[in-house]
Amino acid sequence: MNSSRTLSPAGSVAPPSEEAKPGFRTKTIATRITPEELAEVEAAAERDGKSLAEWFRELVLNSARQRPADPVELLLSEVAATRYMLLNLFHATAQADAEGKHLLPDSVLKIRDTADRKKLRTARKMLEEFFAQGDQGANQTRGRP
Repeated sequence: MNSSRTLSPAGSVAPPSEEAKPGFRTKTIATRITPEELAEVEAAAERDGKSLAEWFRELVLNSARQRPADPVELLLSEVAATRYMLLNLFHATAQADAEGKHLLPDSVLKIRDTADRKKLRTARKMLEEFFAQGDQGANQTRGRP
C-alpha cells in the first residue's frame, strides 16, 4: 500500500439523519495497489469468508488498536497476559478438581484467547496508573495535595 488518504466521494453528502447516528460509517479510506496485490488481498478475504471491505476494515482496526506504543508496553502486556492466564488456570483447575472433573482443553484455549484480547488494554491501564501515582508523588513532594 503506497499511499492512503481519506476521501469523500464527489457529490456524495450523507443526509443529516445519517450523520447523527453514532457509529455510522461515513468516511472512506482509499489506497492504490497493483492488480497482483488486489488478487492477493481478495484471496485473503475470501479465505476468511469475508467481503473485501469487511476483511480490510477488521485488519486495519485490529492493527490500529493492538499495536504497542513501545517495547516496555509490549513486555508489560505479555506479563499481564501471563499473570491472567496463570491465575485463571489455577482457579479453573482447582474448581474442576473440587467438582471431581478435569480441566478441558477448550477451557485452556478460552483463557489464552481472553488473555490475548485483554493484554494490551491491561498493560496500558497499568502504565496509566503507574504514571498517575508518580504525578501524585511529585505533587506531594512539592507540598501539593
